[in-house]
Amino acid sequence: MDYLEQQIRENPERGLRLQAINRQAARFAQQPQRAVNGVITIPVVFHIVYDNASENITDAQVLSQITVLNEDFRRNNADAANTPSDFLSVAADVEIEFCLATVDPNGIATNGITRTATATATPYATRDDVKFTSLGGKDAWPTGDYLNIWVCELGGGTLGYAQFPGGPAATDGVVIDYRYVGSGPPATPPYNLGRTATHEVGHWLNMIHIWGDGDCSVDDLVSDTPLAAAPNYNGSPCTYDGALNSCDEGAGDLPDMFQNYMDYSDDACMNLFTQGQTTRMRALFDVGGFRESLLSSNGCGQPATCDDGVQNGDETGVDCGGSACDPCPCYANALTLTITLDNFPVETSWEVRDASNNVVASGGPYGSQPIGATVVENINLADGDYTFTISDSFGDGICCANGSGSYTLSDGTNTIASGGAFGSSESTPFCTDSGACPDADSDGICDNDDNCPNDPNKAEPGDCGCGLADTDTDNDGTADCNDNCPNDPNKVEPG
Repeated sequence: MDYLEQQIRENPERGLRLQAINRQAARFAQQPQRAVNGVITIPVVFHIVYDNASENITDAQVLSQITVLNEDFRRNNADAANTPSDFLSVAADVEIEFCLATVDPNGIATNGITRTATATATPYATRDDVKFTSLGGKDAWPTGDYLNIWVCELGGGTLGYAQFPGGPAATDGVVIDYRYVGSGPPATPPYNLGRTATHEVGHWLNMIHIWGDGDCSVDDLVSDTPLAAAPNYNGSPCTYDGALNSCDEGAGDLPDMFQNYMDYSDDACMNLFTQGQTTRMRALFDVGGFRESLLSSNGCGQPATCDDGVQNGDETGVDCGGSACDPCPCYANALTLTITLDNFPVETSWEVRDASNNVVASGGPYGSQPIGATVVENINLADGDYTFTISDSFGDGICCANGSGSYTLSDGTNTIASGGAFGSSESTPFCTDSGACPDADSDGICDNDDNCPNDPNKAEPGDCGCGLADTDTDNDGTADCNDNCPNDPNKVEPG
């Protein structure tokens, strides 16, 4: 929680976002009919940042951590049998599972583990250097598609820390000291059963410490966890006799639930999440929830191909461009950018850069626009190669968590780029070529009129081609664009 408080001090808007997320979680809890049904699977990437062999933990240790996460969040952990009878009625299967990523952000096959040798010999702290390649760490993979877990040496006795929902995309995820990853050797007792990750992923899913980070007057926003005056540091073996009760809640009062994953007990003492905690975590995946985009992630899917109808892999467009695909077609020179803004218009901006990296068009931020407004920008470009980039200064895109924003860039016929869940930014390279479709009627628009400029029945708007005629004027057995100008020697066949 110290990490969260630091973020809020540095950016008060961070606190406002978390308040909004907590309000959404409370509404979700009051509307059981809105339950997100079925098991949720979250793709995970481990970024191992090391400066010696001990810190460079094995794939096997990472896999053991994935196993622990799946057991704990599905209540398949062997020590679930140790949950006291006082709490069995609320112990819950969260129905969230975790898979090591099989597809990286470029659509290329991966084992879900990155390894970065660093020159940073001193332990990292919660200052987040480990999350940036430029600072000796490793940049996050897109947080709308992956749970990023960084593994490194942490200082100051810190086992791990996590970013709560609503924070910047560049730092979103969990950090764990290499000595406390996975179960069994070389993980260090008494935190050698992988529960550090279970605890921190709980924070990432909006879980507050069970004692609410305060005394008996402070709650963890979950109704079925007993109040506690402070963290419990219970060791192994864990003895429960019902006597440890730091807060008197009157009728129905229960002892401290130090077996909860969100307490500070040793790994061997932890064994449950509750139904209330489950509801709070799953609220993040409701429509408009901060982690909703993970439901459509392909992070544990199949690697991209060049004929799947979407831009992925190393493609520079949809099914075109890149090492395995055909070159992309060029677009018309007159483009239209349509942006539906989210709840924070002041964060959204865009630009178009040419092949020399010069900005040739730009717009935003849109702080003067109302929430949810639609903005239309007309962009006229000369022939050439360009890159369109849309950015969100907070790093959470323009859809999903704070509104229902989206954008589309097109040339009137073809969609060049579109989306909304892009984190900090999203870039799309493209080219324009007026010669691909000449403006024969000199109206400043490259469209289907230009193949038959003198035809009064020409269709508007459209792409290159005259469109279909009502009758087979040239008697060739086909109603096509030739029929609109049958005597034109420059007519296009087929139409």
